[in-house]
Amino acid sequence: MKNIISIKNAKVFLGGKVVLKDFNWQVKSGEHWFILGANGAGKTTLVKVLMGYAWPVFGAEVEVLGARYGNVNLSELRKNIAWVSPFMQRWTSGEWDALQMVISGIDGTLGLFRDYTDDEKSKAIDIMSALGCGHLAEQKMDAMSSGEQVKILISRALMHDPELMILDEACVHLDLKSRELLLETINAFAQRENAPAIIFITQRIDDILPVFQRGMILKAGNIIAKGERDEILSEDNLFKAYDMPVKLKTNSAGRMWPVIE
Repeated sequence: MKNIISIKNAKVFLGGKVVLKDFNWQVKSGEHWFILGANGAGKTTLVKVLMGYAWPVFGAEVEVLGARYGNVNLSELRKNIAWVSPFMQRWTSGEWDALQMVISGIDGTLGLFRDYTDDEKSKAIDIMSALGCGHLAEQKMDAMSSGEQVKILISRALMHDPELMILDEACVHLDLKSRELLLETINAFAQRENAPAIIFITQRIDDILPVFQRGMILKAGNIIAKGERDEILSEDNLFKAYDMPVKLKTNSAGRMWPVIE
């Protein structure tokens, strides 16, 4: 399998501080990874590096989808990366309905500024239906719940048939029911035969579905652990990550919940 992501010897400074240190990481085609860490762990900076919005110091190597950063048109490359982040919801104006928002993914805009074609409409409806939100096609974005908006943003990100999807704290603003419904959607999508490699970023242990079989735990810009899910989601590693004792309870589906005793 080819590398979808390859980062070697990366050190990133932001605001005069080192926010990622000695960072080395590879993701293969079709792999699904979680990135876990508390606030300030370096998760957002890692996303910025992957999207080409933050650069490591000289000597590092960053390749995404086979393209070496520094020798690639990033605006074109970003069209092949499905990035979904809660902050996008701030820009989901009521001016557009769900169908227009999804189709806008073709243009790399948040909202559509042109007429769409019948083929574009058909593809958007197919994607929304597969994610369980086809019935929202004509509904305005600001009339939806947060969970529905996230599904529409995921649909938008899939309009380019990406090889890589980054779900950046996708559940952070959701209530319990909305979160579980979204996680069900993500779980079903990740198990599809043609699913892209998925990077699922979270600070919540119980968000990490078994479908994310590999993972990485960050703290203060350092990699505490990376590898197989069941090996690195240990109480010792979580103590290192959160500076507090955490007991793990596992349900029959393989989901883990933290318990503070």
